[in-house]
Amino acid sequence: MYAKVTMMCLVAVALARPDKPAPPGGYGYAPSTPTYAPPKPSYSAPQPSYSAPAPSYEKPQEGMPFDFQYAVNDQYNGLDFDHSSNSDGKVVNGQYRVLLPDGRTQIVTYTADYNGYQAEVTYEGEAQYPEPQPYKPAPSYNAPAPSYNAPAPSYNTPAPSYNAPAPSYNTPAPSYNAPAPSYNTPAPSYNTPAPSYNAPAPTYEKPKPSYG
Repeated sequence: MYAKVTMMCLVAVALARPDKPAPPGGYGYAPSTPTYAPPKPSYSAPQPSYSAPAPSYEKPQEGMPFDFQYAVNDQYNGLDFDHSSNSDGKVVNGQYRVLLPDGRTQIVTYTADYNGYQAEVTYEGEAQYPEPQPYKPAPSYNAPAPSYNAPAPSYNTPAPSYNAPAPSYNTPAPSYNAPAPSYNTPAPSYNTPAPSYNAPAPTYEKPKPSYG
């Protein structure tokens, strides 16, 4: 019911607009004529107020003369290249050489001046394509650095807690005397014995001679 009432109100408002003609058959009145006109623009398109910028650069000046040369030959890592160049301040002439992964040597000879950079590229040697070797990853760790320091000694040489003991004794005094002699020199108890034998008489005679 509410939807029907809303729709009827919208239709009535649309039919009541003065800029729309009355529907056929009308309602017995003529549509009103609008009494206003759209305003005319009161401004004009702005004129450009800028000009082309002047160039902010100057004519290039001559450079400083130079001359250098260097070379690198690292057989362990497979690096071999060199570069030399010189300039009189107007024209730069140079050449660099580099060992390519395929075994050839690339040589670039160049000239640079106000007209630009011009290079000539040549190659030495013959390209080689060896069979790929199996991949061996390098170790991703390093030997750890020690994270400790040698401990400093936390003790000192102990001081002696005792003193040399004082002697508790004295030199003993002698408790004896030299004994007195208890004997006398003995008198001799014997006499010189008299001899009890005589000298024996000879029992043999002097032999007589037995020759004539």
